[in-house]
Amino acid sequence: MHKYGKKPDPLREKTLNLAVRIVNLSKYLMQEKNEYTISKQVLRSGTNPGAMVREAANAESGLDFIHKLSVAQKEAGETLYWLELLFRTNYLAANEYESIYADTEEILRLIKSSIVTRKKTLATKTASALTLLAFLTYYLF
Repeated sequence: MHKYGKKPDPLREKTLNLAVRIVNLSKYLMQEKNEYTISKQVLRSGTNPGAMVREAANAESGLDFIHKLSVAQKEAGETLYWLELLFRTNYLAANEYESIYADTEEILRLIKSSIVTRKKTLATKTASALTLLAFLTYYLF
């Protein structure tokens, strides 16, 4: 169990940890490298997955959950782009780049897996509901 009796949520923790790393990266880029444009882009995209994962936890429906995680997926993909650009333009050293890039890729895989799982669950529920409806229609009418 986690704080307040909740189960641990690896995706929630990993996206928050990534957001902290991204905030620190953005501060470093602005303060040490005087880089303001890409640092703002990576700050926005790199902190968004955590926010969307939190929103998905309170989604109004299965489709809303999928939508919110799909936004997180897109933002994580965009973050990978900005990290690669920072590396190729020598704002990030290889070890810094590889570490944060690997964390972001892992989050992207977890998000994709969560979306696939929820889609399968929704498909199963939909099929069950249709089967029940067909059964009731046949026997009641």
